[in-house]
Amino acid sequence: MNTRLTDESDSASLPREVIDLGKKISELPREHQAQLEVSYSRVVESVKRRRRILGLIQEALAQLRLDVKYLMFDLDVTKKERDELKARLEET
Repeated sequence: MNTRLTDESDSASLPREVIDLGKKISELPREHQAQLEVSYSRVVESVKRRRRILGLIQEALAQLRLDVKYLMFDLDVTKKERDELKARLEET
């Protein structure tokens, strides 16, 4: 039997429902466990992959927000410099 069905070390990265499903599958007779084991493993891998993707997306969004803040700051400074230069040109 696959140890993933009863392995609690992944519990932090898996939803409670998936963990409960693994426990219920491990309580079934061996022939039924074997039938469900592959599908359960696919679900676990899919959940982990989605969590990794979500983490990457959140990280990218945080970086994008920071980049936008820097760009806004840069734009404000550039506008101020433009206005100052424009005022100097008008003085002369």
